[in-house]
Amino acid sequence: MSLSHGAHDPATAEEESAIAGTGLLPRIAGRFGKTLFSLVVTLFGLLLVTFAIARLVPIDPALAVVGPRATQAQYEAARRDMGLDQPIPVQFVKYLGDVVQGDFGRSNLTARPVLEDVRNAFPATLELATLATLLGVLLGVPAGVVSAVSQGRWPDHVLRVVGLLGYSMPVFWLGLIALLIFYGQLGWVGGPGRLDVSYELSYELDVTAYTGSILIDSALSGAWDVFANALTHIALPVFVLGYFSLAYISRMTRSFMLEQLGQEYVTAARVKGVPERRVVWVHALGNAMVPLITVIALSYAALLEGSVLTETVFAWPGLGLYITQALFAADLNAVLGGTVVIGVSFIVLNLLSDLLYAVVDPRAQ
Repeated sequence: MSLSHGAHDPATAEEESAIAGTGLLPRIAGRFGKTLFSLVVTLFGLLLVTFAIARLVPIDPALAVVGPRATQAQYEAARRDMGLDQPIPVQFVKYLGDVVQGDFGRSNLTARPVLEDVRNAFPATLELATLATLLGVLLGVPAGVVSAVSQGRWPDHVLRVVGLLGYSMPVFWLGLIALLIFYGQLGWVGGPGRLDVSYELSYELDVTAYTGSILIDSALSGAWDVFANALTHIALPVFVLGYFSLAYISRMTRSFMLEQLGQEYVTAARVKGVPERRVVWVHALGNAMVPLITVIALSYAALLEGSVLTETVFAWPGLGLYITQALFAADLNAVLGGTVVIGVSFIVLNLLSDLLYAVVDPRAQ
């Protein structure tokens, strides 16, 4: 996957004919076919790594199930039931078959199937990461463009300092400070959790769980009081994660824009009298969007798996908090199940960004 492409210079007659004769759907289908095999191999590698981790970590799954007071006979029976007495290759094949069927085993922490736990926790993480990524894109891309256009002047220096602070401040520290000021002192936002305790019963009675996202489900159900309360709770964690996303996206946007603004096609457009705004925001940014798609996709995926500290600070019942609690409880099935789901999210986002290349740039075959 290429992270950069050349500018949209005038094509030759043959190239124009080829591009014009290639429709959007065939381009997407071709791109999909080229990446599908590599994604399958990546998924296989992910499952192989998670299986190896399960066998290498100093946690005995059978002992975690039966407990330290079990007899040797009970322990051996548990090993046979879990297939741990089989050769490693046989165990791996069984693991592959179970994962393909969506069976990650049962959580020792909750006594429920891991897939059910993940299905309950993942929407909270998805809601948080999606809003944070939208905030990062809506503010980070314009900030990066302005910084590139103002290179060496005060707007560039200010925006680079803002981005540097986003990289430098620990997420848990920023979350705690934000809670102390905006919730503890000013009372502008809701506290930890997704809802106030007084609204949890209203949510269960008045809101239909269409997606697992409280904001979406409460809006679809017309429960606007629940929606408003949920909005006050999600504001701070979205700000914290969105700030880090903004810092990364703005920095990469600035880098891509500086590269594009130095191209000959930009100089030619300016010589021809094309308005500067169009040169920057249409031509240069249009070419920078191809590598920027990858940056945004990776930032989104990183928020999906990297929001553990934020979810812990804000008591946000998402997948990151679930995996953390399972890790402390030595719940290996839950840890590996959550890890596989995060890995699959990376793969899916990588596929989607690859397909978007064919939409943004017709030459990306």
